[in-house]
Amino acid sequence: MRPAVCIALAAAAVVAGTVENAAASELIDRNASRVSLRVNGSGHALLTYATRGGVRRVHAWGAINARPSTYGAQQASFRLHYRGKGFRGGTCLPYDGPALAWLLRACKAPDGSYWAVQSWQRLKPNFGGLRAAWELRLSHWSGPVAQLSIRLDWSYRRFDHLYGTYTYAGKGVFGFRSTSSGSPLDRYGRNIYVDTLGSRYGGGWRRENSFLSHRPNGRFCYGFYPHGNRPHGRGTRYRATVIGPGVTPDVTWEAPALGAFDAALEQAANAEQRRLFAGSRVCKVR
Repeated sequence: MRPAVCIALAAAAVVAGTVENAAASELIDRNASRVSLRVNGSGHALLTYATRGGVRRVHAWGAINARPSTYGAQQASFRLHYRGKGFRGGTCLPYDGPALAWLLRACKAPDGSYWAVQSWQRLKPNFGGLRAAWELRLSHWSGPVAQLSIRLDWSYRRFDHLYGTYTYAGKGVFGFRSTSSGSPLDRYGRNIYVDTLGSRYGGGWRRENSFLSHRPNGRFCYGFYPHGNRPHGRGTRYRATVIGPGVTPDVTWEAPALGAFDAALEQAANAEQRRLFAGSRVCKVR
């Protein structure tokens, strides 16, 4: 889990003032400590924290939940003021919403909606990365959060393999534009960030890789193969984290590795994947 206090190292500067239509479960800052949260019943929040030798007050408003992936439509996104101006009142009622990973603070608002602050190391280097800045991310929602569903099997009978879907409100989460290396270029696209524990990369949770969820049902797959002169990332446990759609919370999945190849389990998994990935150019049953 994340330490209670993070040292501010190599954090990117945040421009003071108002930011219109910022993206995502919102990235607010990096390497923050002493985080507090107040919210009111009109959809506004005040996030206060320490970083880079000072204290920041961020006023967020103007968004809740997420729009399903819709080409040409604007995704839900906060307006942010990095000097905290305009926030009035505020409290933090006891949180009784869904369990969330990487959670620092969470509040129930007087209108029954929820706000949460999460922090995790999204940008660890692929293929063994252990460290990265702790991103501070803010969300605002009501109702169910997104669902990250992952199952494990094998590729070529010997490499660990995962597959699944990322959905919100029963619909796939996916983007419409990305780079050739798989980085989203719109506010709908999402990468699934996979970590491996007990692998040949070394001790602790190490980053294996990240990859996009795809249309139409938010599907994805990944094999733990060797990459060049790097070892394969097979571990004893796997963990995946993904940014929430719109301004909803980030969600995770974690499970132990399967171990030795099991022909019956593999046959059932392959049948499921043929249904899930019908017509897909990205995921093939191997």
